[in-house]
Amino acid sequence: MSIEKFIPLHKLCELYKVKMSFFSSLNEIGLIEIITIEESNYIHQDKINDIEKMIRMHIDLDINIEGIDIAINLLQKIDELENELISLKNRLKIYEN
Repeated sequence: MSIEKFIPLHKLCELYKVKMSFFSSLNEIGLIEIITIEESNYIHQDKINDIEKMIRMHIDLDINIEGIDIAINLLQKIDELENELISLKNRLKIYEN
């Protein structure tokens, strides 16, 4: 497996000033996936936006891991509902014309 698209976890800890246990906890509840390559832990670069959002919730808003889990799930549900609403509005436009 190529590590070109992965970010070392220890670098994220240094950059965002969070402990490794924060990422381990997020991994345990299924919010992120930690990949181990050659005895080092990595996170895929596509997930960096989600991770930054979780770090901001944790540091800026002082939300614990369980709260982050709830908030992320609610945000995903809102996105799903918004997409469904757009789809239904588009279907209704057919009958309005």
